[in-house]
Amino acid sequence: MMNRKKAAFFDRDGTLIKDVSYLDDIKKIEVLPGVVELCQNLQQQNYLLFVVTNQSGVARGYFDEAFVQKTHAHLADIFAVKGVTFAKFYYCPHHPEFGHKNGYAQKCSCRKPSPGMLFRAAQEYDLNLSYSLMFGDRELDFQAGVAAGCASFWIQDVLKKYVKDM
Repeated sequence: MMNRKKAAFFDRDGTLIKDVSYLDDIKKIEVLPGVVELCQNLQQQNYLLFVVTNQSGVARGYFDEAFVQKTHAHLADIFAVKGVTFAKFYYCPHHPEFGHKNGYAQKCSCRKPSPGMLFRAAQEYDLNLSYSLMFGDRELDFQAGVAAGCASFWIQDVLKKYVKDM
């Protein structure tokens, strides 16, 4: 039990990058000010970094899972240049009301505010969720972190420490 690792979980849109409402082009990616510094600081404190993001645009037919994976690979590259490594990107392509045509319409345990993605990461990486953190910009992010037993934070409040102009 004592050897279990601690993690920092991040929502994607509105937390790591500017929320452009259903990101459908990687050229629209804009890393939010202060996020890289926060991630670097957490890594120095031996947190494993993860992204946990709802991507209902897949269920809605706006883009496919291959695009989500391509976007995450691109994000990993952007952050890697700054010395930041994400252990894994988790995403939920489902939506309880949309996606009947493509099979993504379902109520699932991975869609935030459910903590399924955090639980999956904990199992796959032997994480201690009670020593882990969740950062997000919406109530559902906060709720997912709390449900998983993590300390949860509003990214807007945390980034004020790293960006003076916020």
